[in-house]
Amino acid sequence: MIRPILTAVAAAAVLAFSLGVPGAMAAEPSVLNAPPPAPYKAVSSLVKLPDFIPGMGQLFVNADTLPAGPFLGYDHDGSLVNTTYMIPLSLMTSDMHLNDLMVPAGSVDHVDIMYNAGHPGVAEPHIHIVLWNVPVDQENRVAK
Repeated sequence: MIRPILTAVAAAAVLAFSLGVPGAMAAEPSVLNAPPPAPYKAVSSLVKLPDFIPGMGQLFVNADTLPAGPFLGYDHDGSLVNTTYMIPLSLMTSDMHLNDLMVPAGSVDHVDIMYNAGHPGVAEPHIHIVLWNVPVDQENRVAK
């Protein structure tokens, strides 16, 4: 189950970076604003995390997709600003390919990939692949 998700993550990241295309599927208006419909739930209702995480926003996830996600990040006004995948390092292999990463709504402006040592919900070391719906100069919408 995780391999298709990991494959999807890499493809979209490559698409967004190398082609400059707004890699996204057709917008689903129901997830453009918080709270998104079921099966998404606030991450803060599933694990011991604050309702709003600086740098990521208010996060929602379908619990069936854990630990990878996608996690939907909303700003204080309830607008979708990013989609994050959290990929445990233990699942990564030398022959792994991440293709066709999907975002549930909007278009991808840019992608950030970073290491995380672990936190409630995804305790083991992992990478965050963040697909931003907003330009870099608007990431501050989730800074505090």
